[in-house]
Amino acid sequence: MSQQPPLSSCRDQMIRRAVTLRTSPAEAAAELHAGLVQAETALVVLFCSPQIAEDTLAEDIAERFAGVPVIGCTTAGEITPFGYRHGSITGVSFAAPDFHAVTRPIADVRGFSVADGRDLVQSCLAELDATERDWPLGQVFAMLLIDGLTTCEESVVSALHRELGPIPLFGGSAGDELTFGATKVLHGGKFHPHSAVLVLVATDHPFRVFKTEHFVSSQEKMVITEADPVRRIVTEINAEPAAQEYARMVGLSIDKLTPMIFANYPVVVRVGNMPYVRSIQKVNEDASLTFFCAIDEGIVLTVAKGLDIAEDLQRLFDELAADIGPPELVIGCDCILRNLEIRQKGLEGRISALMTTNNVVGFNTYGEQFHAMHVNQTFTGVAIGRRN
Repeated sequence: MSQQPPLSSCRDQMIRRAVTLRTSPAEAAAELHAGLVQAETALVVLFCSPQIAEDTLAEDIAERFAGVPVIGCTTAGEITPFGYRHGSITGVSFAAPDFHAVTRPIADVRGFSVADGRDLVQSCLAELDATERDWPLGQVFAMLLIDGLTTCEESVVSALHRELGPIPLFGGSAGDELTFGATKVLHGGKFHPHSAVLVLVATDHPFRVFKTEHFVSSQEKMVITEADPVRRIVTEINAEPAAQEYARMVGLSIDKLTPMIFANYPVVVRVGNMPYVRSIQKVNEDASLTFFCAIDEGIVLTVAKGLDIAEDLQRLFDELAADIGPPELVIGCDCILRNLEIRQKGLEGRISALMTTNNVVGFNTYGEQFHAMHVNQTFTGVAIGRRN
């Protein structure tokens, strides 16, 4: 008997969603293909548990979808048509003529430059322009899937965004179930470390790229007085050992600092008028703190106060429905720290139901991208409505 729930697809067969719990690469590939294949498939996107992210799986899927770009990444948890899962592969496919996709891999993000960003985006736009159909830029969105441990998201997303112009960008950093060993991106029939893939999707369906977080800044300020920005390590806050000062500000001792505490007490920086969460990854042996996002000396942070995460998500989905109608699909990049909080508060069933109702497929990330920014502890993505 199959281990997986029934495969699911949208009413509009230009978009199909699927999930498999099979651990055999051949069986997983077969079930995903059965759930996602459709006439004129234009793009397949997969979010894969690191436990089953093997090249044999990637090669099998690429062979089954011959001629179709298949992209994806490893996860810290999956958002499937049936809610949150761990140890699964979930994905979505898009079909012509409603959708047209152009993909470009970045083989190694560690040396990615502004010039590389210009060349990559211009190549994508040239391919889009060469299609038989005229796609205005207002009908195009961009998604970036990127290695979550190479600490290159800021430079890559900044280089891409400056060339994309009015095309909205979102994305997620690949995860590995909080192992912090190796995260991989799927393209070209293999899972690649230190890699990324950019996709431009043109569609005549209404869509909206979004970001939400359920925190507001408090009045408790902290100044980073010593840091190693390249490694995202903060050694001093307010001229005190970083972990010690952070623990003091949240009313705990250093030995009590865990991923759950970081999820409940993130720190926020304001850029312009917008708050952006800068989440802490771990405490190091020397009482320094490693962050998921870029951090530098002189930055003023505030400890954030959490709001109701379920109410915030319901508000978001209500706004999306009012804007584009009930979504046919939401591709969601949901920070792993949000998932830890959801589990700790016993909200996994409630949030899974919200995700299912709103047709969300995606993954728990090590960071999220939104326009020109690499952010943390947010839910970002694109909502796609029914074509009028």
